[in-house]
Amino acid sequence: MIEISEQANLPTQFGNFKIQAFREKKSFKGEVYVLEHLVVKTEELPDNPLVRVHSECLTGDTLSSLKCDCGGELHFALKRIAKEQGMLIYLRQEGRGIGLFNKVNAYALQDKGLDTIEANLALGFKEDERDYKIVQFIFDYYKLRQIRLLTNNPTKISVFESMIALKREPIIVGCNAHNAHYLEVKKTKMGHLL
Repeated sequence: MIEISEQANLPTQFGNFKIQAFREKKSFKGEVYVLEHLVVKTEELPDNPLVRVHSECLTGDTLSSLKCDCGGELHFALKRIAKEQGMLIYLRQEGRGIGLFNKVNAYALQDKGLDTIEANLALGFKEDERDYKIVQFIFDYYKLRQIRLLTNNPTKISVFESMIALKREPIIVGCNAHNAHYLEVKKTKMGHLL
């Protein structure tokens, strides 16, 4: 069962938005837990809104880590959504779905030379443990029929094409000395359209 909060105003440095939370119970590796996802949207949604499905990255989104491109993608998306109208679906799936504790352990393995995929596999996880079922619920809740999906991830394109008519729009953020290898792995091993 999914619980849905009321909508509230969220003025930000990027623009004025409405927010709404979606709470779901999940089980992972034998444990039951609650995930609270957030939709950040413009007051009005056009017939073909710009949509970013963004997975939580505490280190990148909040602490401005240079090891990934997550914070940059989040800010890029919010700026465009404020200007062009649409929504950001913020999924609480830290570390490609392995959680913050395991993500820090994966970071430690990366410090020893493993790439992001090798680190997840070494910890006993798949390269990506995310689940996008809640996204279908959110698309239906807002009665979306077509979207302009802001992503470089071919897996997201494939998964969401089975849910909704979409056109992919690239999300372009900078590269730095700390995330260059990470981005290369996303491109060569995960097929990201960078």
